[in-house]
Amino acid sequence: MPKRLILIRHAKSSWDDPLMPDHARPLNTRGQRAAAEIGAWLTSRGYLPDTVLCSNATRTTETWARLSEHLEGAPEAKLLPTLYNAAADVIMAVLRHAVGDTVMVIGHNPGIAEFAHRLVARAPLHPEFQKFPTGATLVAEFEIDSWEDASFAKAGVVDFVVPRDLEE
Repeated sequence: MPKRLILIRHAKSSWDDPLMPDHARPLNTRGQRAAAEIGAWLTSRGYLPDTVLCSNATRTTETWARLSEHLEGAPEAKLLPTLYNAAADVIMAVLRHAVGDTVMVIGHNPGIAEFAHRLVARAPLHPEFQKFPTGATLVAEFEIDSWEDASFAKAGVVDFVVPRDLEE
């Protein structure tokens, strides 16, 4: 059975307080709205995670909280300090220990963008994929039986969206 990965860069965060530590920055209003829109989009497409691996930074946990409101039966996220500003190789190491058929990973750039680019055998044609902006969401599949077998350049793209695509 193939394994599905939902890879999300956190939604737009606030820079209102220049003295706030990076780890503690919350979502701004636009990010809150975008996270909810991503959640509704995931549900509309039937992309529902069994497992959620999320950086423990405020902006990633808020992204999960906003989007999970739209996912029926959403699992509890596993908050992992290891995913905070993680490099692509670290994200892959975390993914290889995942359980479930559909795993969601919520993280940060530049690591999440590099991970997405290295992950897929062929990049989607979407013009925003290279930048992987805030809220970018990649759905990819591996033809593997266990996450332990996940490797770079082996995933096929199922879908890709950015919040701007969902604005009415």
